[in-house]
Amino acid sequence: MGFSVNTNTGAMAALQSLTSTTKALNTTSNRITTGMNVASTKDNSAAYTTAQSLRSDLGGLQSVTSSLARAKSVTDVAIAGAEQISDIVNQMKAKAYQSADAGVDQASRDGINRDFTALRDQITTIVNASEFNGTNLLKASGGAVSALQSLKDGDAATAGYQPDALSVANQGLDLGGSVITVGASGNISTTAAATAMIDTLTTTQTNLAVSLSSLGSASRQIDAQSTFTSKLSDSIESGIGNLVDADLAKESARLQALQVKQQLGVQALSIANQAPQTITSLFR
Repeated sequence: MGFSVNTNTGAMAALQSLTSTTKALNTTSNRITTGMNVASTKDNSAAYTTAQSLRSDLGGLQSVTSSLARAKSVTDVAIAGAEQISDIVNQMKAKAYQSADAGVDQASRDGINRDFTALRDQITTIVNASEFNGTNLLKASGGAVSALQSLKDGDAATAGYQPDALSVANQGLDLGGSVITVGASGNISTTAAATAMIDTLTTTQTNLAVSLSSLGSASRQIDAQSTFTSKLSDSIESGIGNLVDADLAKESARLQALQVKQQLGVQALSIANQAPQTITSLFR
């Protein structure tokens, strides 16, 4: 092609190259600023929509973690109370054995009985105090606790969303109940009453062992599920990062290369723009 002042092909090519370099430079700068390779569906629709779905799952797992933490606290409070009650029952049984001794005089037996009734009443105090966030697993009227285990349906045959839940039953450790068989007025003021109380306390100890085992098992299950949920959350978060996070080391190297290309592009465009001026030398 001959010389022309109307059409500067070299300048147009240089301008296109410079525009392309500037666009790539802006994209790289944005990735470095945000730390994300895919910040919008415009960048990569498939990766973006997948990441959004995973972010939704991650938000749900945060709810699961919170639910498990609440259930863990309720259960641990109940365990602390039940263990204390178990210790008290052991002390009560020791008092009953003392009072059942036929060689003990009545004055001594009365003193032992006062200690016994004080221990008995302490059970009620502990039961009433073993509450967390409005739930008391030791008081018959205190309710039970349920926690989310996962975001999946617990029963595929049931229509609608049915969350997979973990439940901890109420233990009902009130005096005179099915576990603590000692009545609210139970005493060891006589040899006969003390002898009968030994059998009652033996039954209570057996029942308490079952309650403690149930609470301990529930606490371990919650711990295990919490650990799994935490690891699952970390894995999902890592997966999101693999999809959308930018490799800042590569982007930094690309930024420097594009900056050099931009400078060279500006120089090339300047040279191309000066080319038509050489035509004037032909008319001298």
